[in-house]
Amino acid sequence: MNHFSIIFFLFHLLQQRLESLEINSPAIAHLLCRVIPSSCPFERQIKFGNRTLISIPPLCKLNPFYEQLMVLRFKSLVYLAEECREDLTLDF
Repeated sequence: MNHFSIIFFLFHLLQQRLESLEINSPAIAHLLCRVIPSSCPFERQIKFGNRTLISIPPLCKLNPFYEQLMVLRFKSLVYLAEECREDLTLDF
């Protein structure tokens, strides 16, 4: 087994672990909603006056765990809304 296949296997294993996590605690759900941003924090536009000089595209899709983190954040929001009956319109 070469190094690339070992790394790929470990990434896949971690992705599966993230997908299988269940949210069953309001404290954990709140923590995940605070830690995982709702939108890509790397997207930027550098402007001078009204003109955009440079537009840096969102690079989050390059993260191998991006989809799993978004699903985990969504599970946390659903848990807080449905199980804890919290109003999430202004918080997150």
